[in-house]
Amino acid sequence: MQPHIIAVDLDGTLLDDNKNISLRNRAALAKVRELGHKVVIATGRPYRASEVYYKELFLDSPMVNFNGAFTHHPKDPSGFQTSHSPLDKGTAHSVIETCEAFRVQNIMVEVMDEYYLRYKNKGFAGAFTLGQSPVEYGNLAEILKVDPTSILVHPEDSNYRQLRDLLEDAHAEVIDQRSWGAPWNVIEIVKKGLSKAVGLKKISDYYGIPKERVIAFGDEDNDLEMLDYAGCGVAMANAIDELKSVSNEQTVTNEEDGVAAFLEDRFNI
Repeated sequence: MQPHIIAVDLDGTLLDDNKNISLRNRAALAKVRELGHKVVIATGRPYRASEVYYKELFLDSPMVNFNGAFTHHPKDPSGFQTSHSPLDKGTAHSVIETCEAFRVQNIMVEVMDEYYLRYKNKGFAGAFTLGQSPVEYGNLAEILKVDPTSILVHPEDSNYRQLRDLLEDAHAEVIDQRSWGAPWNVIEIVKKGLSKAVGLKKISDYYGIPKERVIAFGDEDNDLEMLDYAGCGVAMANAIDELKSVSNEQTVTNEEDGVAAFLEDRFNI
Protein backbone atom coordinates (compact mmCIF):
# COMPACT_ATOMS: atom_id res chain seq x y z
CA MET A 1 0.00 0.00 0.00
CA GLN A 2 1.25 3.49 -0.83
CA PRO A 3 1.99 5.72 2.17
CA HIS A 4 -0.86 7.72 3.68
CA ILE A 5 -0.95 10.66 6.06
CA ILE A 6 -3.07 10.02 9.14
CA ALA A 7 -3.97 13.45 10.58
CA VAL A 8 -5.50 13.46 14.06
CA ASP A 9 -7.07 16.23 16.07
CA LEU A 10 -6.46 15.92 19.82
CA ASP A 11 -9.32 17.11 22.03
CA GLY A 12 -12.54 15.17 21.45
CA THR A 13 -10.85 12.99 18.84
CA LEU A 14 -7.64 11.18 19.75
CA LEU A 15 -7.85 12.08 23.44
CA ASP A 16 -10.47 10.66 25.78
CA ASP A 17 -12.46 12.96 28.04
CA ASN A 18 -9.66 12.82 30.63
CA LYS A 19 -7.22 14.13 27.99
CA ASN A 20 -5.35 10.83 27.67
CA ILE A 21 -4.42 8.68 24.67
CA SER A 22 -5.82 5.19 25.21
CA LEU A 23 -3.61 2.13 24.84
CA ARG A 24 -5.71 1.02 21.88
CA ASN A 25 -5.35 4.33 20.05
CA ARG A 26 -1.62 4.41 20.75
CA ALA A 27 -1.17 0.85 19.47
CA ALA A 28 -3.16 1.49 16.28
CA LEU A 29 -1.11 4.58 15.42
CA ALA A 30 2.11 2.71 16.07
CA LYS A 31 1.00 -0.11 13.75
CA VAL A 32 0.10 2.18 10.85
CA ARG A 33 3.48 3.87 11.22
CA GLU A 34 5.13 0.44 11.01
CA LEU A 35 3.30 0.01 7.69
CA GLY A 36 4.99 3.19 6.39
CA HIS A 37 2.21 5.71 6.95
CA LYS A 38 2.80 9.16 8.47
CA VAL A 39 0.93 10.17 11.63
CA VAL A 40 0.44 13.91 12.04
CA ILE A 41 -1.09 15.88 14.92
CA ALA A 42 -3.27 18.82 13.83
CA THR A 43 -4.59 20.80 16.77
CA GLY A 44 -5.75 24.19 17.92
CA ARG A 45 -3.46 23.86 20.92
CA PRO A 46 -0.06 25.59 21.13
CA TYR A 47 2.96 23.32 20.90
CA ARG A 48 3.60 23.47 24.66
CA ALA A 49 0.15 21.93 25.25
CA SER A 50 0.56 19.20 22.61
CA GLU A 51 4.25 18.30 22.91
CA VAL A 52 3.54 15.64 25.53
CA TYR A 53 1.30 13.73 23.08
CA TYR A 54 3.81 14.09 20.24
CA LYS A 55 6.45 12.50 22.45
CA GLU A 56 4.09 9.87 23.84
CA LEU A 57 3.42 8.65 20.29
CA PHE A 58 7.15 8.78 19.43
CA LEU A 59 6.36 10.85 16.35
CA ASP A 60 8.98 12.16 13.94
CA SER A 61 6.65 14.16 11.67
CA PRO A 62 5.73 17.83 11.25
CA MET A 63 2.67 19.05 13.13
CA VAL A 64 -0.01 21.73 12.95
CA ASN A 65 -0.61 24.01 15.94
CA PHE A 66 -2.89 26.99 16.51
CA ASN A 67 -5.32 25.72 13.84
CA GLY A 68 -2.80 26.29 11.08
CA ALA A 69 -1.16 29.50 12.28
CA PHE A 70 2.00 27.53 13.14
CA THR A 71 3.18 24.50 11.16
CA HIS A 72 6.59 23.10 12.09
CA HIS A 73 8.73 19.99 12.54
CA PRO A 74 9.81 19.49 16.16
CA LYS A 75 12.42 16.89 15.19
CA ASP A 76 13.76 18.55 12.03
CA PRO A 77 13.27 22.34 12.19
CA SER A 78 15.96 22.99 9.57
CA GLY A 79 14.70 20.41 7.07
CA PHE A 80 11.06 21.53 7.12
CA GLN A 81 10.06 25.09 6.26
CA THR A 82 8.36 26.39 9.40
CA SER A 83 5.28 28.52 8.76
CA HIS A 84 4.12 31.11 11.29
CA SER A 85 1.27 33.46 10.28
CA PRO A 86 0.33 35.75 13.17
CA LEU A 87 -2.48 38.25 13.49
CA ASP A 88 -1.75 41.91 12.86
CA LYS A 89 -1.17 43.64 16.20
CA GLY A 90 -3.68 46.40 15.39
CA THR A 91 -6.35 43.82 14.56
CA ALA A 92 -5.56 42.01 17.81
CA HIS A 93 -6.01 45.22 19.80
CA SER A 94 -9.37 45.84 18.14
CA VAL A 95 -10.53 42.28 18.88
CA ILE A 96 -9.42 42.62 22.50
CA GLU A 97 -11.37 45.87 22.87
CA THR A 98 -14.49 44.17 21.48
CA CYS A 99 -14.10 41.34 23.99
CA GLU A 100 -13.49 43.74 26.88
CA ALA A 101 -16.85 45.37 26.20
CA PHE A 102 -18.46 42.00 26.96
CA ARG A 103 -16.58 41.55 30.25
CA VAL A 104 -15.45 38.09 29.23
CA GLN A 105 -14.18 35.60 31.80
CA ASN A 106 -10.67 35.68 30.39
CA ILE A 107 -8.52 36.35 27.32
CA MET A 108 -5.28 34.54 26.50
CA VAL A 109 -3.03 35.98 23.81
CA GLU A 110 -0.56 33.46 22.40
CA VAL A 111 2.76 34.52 20.86
CA MET A 112 4.26 31.21 19.74
CA ASP A 113 4.87 29.38 23.03
CA GLU A 114 4.62 32.43 25.27
CA TYR A 115 1.32 33.88 26.37
CA TYR A 116 -0.33 36.88 28.00
CA LEU A 117 -3.45 36.79 30.19
CA ARG A 118 -6.17 39.31 30.94
CA TYR A 119 -6.85 37.78 34.35
CA LYS A 120 -4.52 35.47 36.23
CA ASN A 121 -5.96 32.11 37.36
CA LYS A 122 -9.45 32.69 36.03
CA GLY A 123 -11.71 30.70 33.72
CA PHE A 124 -10.15 28.27 31.24
CA ALA A 125 -6.56 29.52 31.51
CA GLY A 126 -5.24 26.94 33.96
CA ALA A 127 -5.91 24.09 31.54
CA PHE A 128 -3.47 25.47 28.96
CA THR A 129 -0.71 27.11 31.02
CA LEU A 130 0.83 23.78 32.11
CA GLY A 131 2.63 25.46 34.98
CA GLN A 132 4.18 28.10 32.72
CA SER A 133 3.65 31.66 33.93
CA PRO A 134 2.36 34.34 31.55
CA VAL A 135 4.80 36.94 30.27
CA GLU A 136 2.42 39.50 31.75
CA TYR A 137 -1.22 39.78 32.73
CA GLY A 138 -3.53 42.76 32.86
CA ASN A 139 -4.64 45.25 30.21
CA LEU A 140 -3.76 43.35 27.04
CA ALA A 141 -4.31 46.30 24.72
CA GLU A 142 -1.45 48.05 26.53
CA ILE A 143 0.74 45.00 27.18
CA LEU A 144 0.73 43.46 23.69
CA LYS A 145 3.56 44.92 21.59
CA VAL A 146 3.97 42.22 18.91
CA ASP A 147 1.82 40.37 16.38
CA PRO A 148 0.17 37.45 18.23
CA THR A 149 -0.19 33.91 16.90
CA SER A 150 -3.75 33.57 18.21
CA ILE A 151 -6.23 34.90 20.75
CA LEU A 152 -8.31 32.65 23.00
CA VAL A 153 -11.45 34.20 24.46
CA HIS A 154 -13.56 32.66 27.22
CA PRO A 155 -16.87 34.57 27.26
CA GLU A 156 -19.70 34.18 29.70
CA ASP A 157 -21.90 31.34 28.47
CA SER A 158 -24.85 33.71 28.10
CA ASN A 159 -22.83 35.99 25.78
CA TYR A 160 -21.07 33.32 23.73
CA ARG A 161 -23.19 33.45 20.57
CA GLN A 162 -23.63 37.22 20.71
CA LEU A 163 -19.87 37.77 20.95
CA ARG A 164 -19.15 35.41 18.04
CA ASP A 165 -21.67 37.25 15.89
CA LEU A 166 -20.20 40.63 16.85
CA LEU A 167 -16.65 39.50 16.05
CA GLU A 168 -17.86 38.18 12.71
CA ASP A 169 -19.61 41.46 11.85
CA ALA A 170 -16.71 43.67 12.95
CA HIS A 171 -13.65 41.69 11.84
CA ALA A 172 -14.72 39.08 9.26
CA GLU A 173 -12.34 40.42 6.61
CA VAL A 174 -9.21 39.93 8.73
CA ILE A 175 -9.87 37.09 11.20
CA ASP A 176 -11.18 33.55 11.34
CA GLN A 177 -12.73 32.29 14.56
CA ARG A 178 -13.20 28.74 15.80
CA SER A 179 -15.09 27.15 18.65
CA TRP A 180 -13.35 24.81 21.09
CA GLY A 181 -16.67 23.52 22.42
CA ALA A 182 -17.33 21.99 25.83
CA PRO A 183 -16.34 22.31 28.59
CA TRP A 184 -15.15 25.91 28.08
CA ASN A 185 -16.88 27.28 24.95
CA VAL A 186 -13.64 29.01 24.08
CA ILE A 187 -13.41 31.14 20.92
CA GLU A 188 -10.06 30.97 19.12
CA ILE A 189 -9.16 33.79 16.75
CA VAL A 190 -6.46 33.52 14.08
CA LYS A 191 -5.49 35.39 10.93
CA LYS A 192 -7.98 35.19 8.06
CA GLY A 193 -7.48 32.28 5.70
CA LEU A 194 -5.77 29.96 8.15
CA SER A 195 -7.00 26.49 9.02
CA LYS A 196 -5.68 23.05 9.83
CA ALA A 197 -6.05 22.26 6.12
CA VAL A 198 -3.49 24.95 5.24
CA GLY A 199 -0.93 23.35 7.54
CA LEU A 200 -1.83 19.84 6.45
CA LYS A 201 -1.30 20.73 2.79
CA LYS A 202 2.22 21.96 3.62
CA ILE A 203 2.92 18.61 5.26
CA SER A 204 1.38 16.71 2.34
CA ASP A 205 3.65 18.60 -0.06
CA TYR A 206 6.66 17.92 2.18
CA TYR A 207 6.06 14.16 2.02
CA GLY A 208 4.85 14.17 -1.59
CA ILE A 209 1.62 12.48 -0.53
CA PRO A 210 -1.49 13.72 -2.41
CA LYS A 211 -4.63 14.62 -0.50
CA GLU A 212 -6.30 11.50 -1.91
CA ARG A 213 -4.08 9.56 0.49
CA VAL A 214 -4.79 11.76 3.52
CA ILE A 215 -7.09 10.46 6.26
CA ALA A 216 -8.13 13.11 8.78
CA PHE A 217 -10.07 12.72 12.04
CA GLY A 218 -11.93 15.49 13.88
CA ASP A 219 -14.91 16.52 15.97
CA GLU A 220 -15.29 20.33 16.02
CA ASP A 221 -15.69 23.29 13.69
CA ASN A 222 -11.93 23.88 13.63
CA ASP A 223 -11.68 20.53 11.79
CA LEU A 224 -14.07 21.43 8.96
CA GLU A 225 -11.50 22.50 6.38
CA MET A 226 -9.17 19.63 7.27
CA LEU A 227 -11.82 16.96 6.77
CA ASP A 228 -12.96 18.65 3.57
CA TYR A 229 -9.35 18.72 2.29
CA ALA A 230 -8.58 15.10 3.11
CA GLY A 231 -9.31 12.34 0.66
CA CYS A 232 -11.01 10.62 3.57
CA GLY A 233 -12.42 12.89 6.26
CA VAL A 234 -13.59 10.94 9.31
CA ALA A 235 -15.96 12.52 11.84
CA MET A 236 -16.20 11.17 15.36
CA ALA A 237 -19.63 10.06 16.57
CA ASN A 238 -19.37 12.88 19.13
CA ALA A 239 -18.66 15.45 16.39
CA ILE A 240 -20.86 18.43 15.64
CA ASP A 241 -23.49 17.87 12.95
CA GLU A 242 -21.83 20.34 10.55
CA LEU A 243 -18.63 18.29 10.58
CA LYS A 244 -20.50 15.05 10.01
CA SER A 245 -22.14 16.62 6.96
CA VAL A 246 -18.76 17.25 5.26
CA SER A 247 -17.13 13.97 6.32
CA ASN A 248 -16.71 10.98 4.04
CA GLU A 249 -17.02 8.49 6.88
CA GLN A 250 -17.78 8.34 10.60
CA THR A 251 -16.41 6.35 13.48
CA VAL A 252 -17.37 5.79 17.10
CA THR A 253 -16.73 8.36 19.83
CA ASN A 254 -13.40 9.44 21.31
CA GLU A 255 -14.38 7.56 24.48
CA GLU A 256 -14.76 4.38 22.40
CA ASP A 257 -11.34 4.69 20.69
CA GLY A 258 -12.87 5.85 17.42
CA VAL A 259 -9.51 6.58 15.78
CA ALA A 260 -8.24 3.06 16.47
CA ALA A 261 -11.54 1.45 15.48
CA PHE A 262 -11.39 3.09 12.04
CA LEU A 263 -7.69 2.40 11.43
CA GLU A 264 -7.95 -1.23 12.52
CA ASP A 265 -10.66 -1.79 9.94
CA ARG A 266 -9.15 0.31 7.14
CA PHE A 267 -5.63 -1.12 7.37
CA ASN A 268 -6.51 -4.57 8.68
CA ILE A 269 -4.32 -4.25 11.75
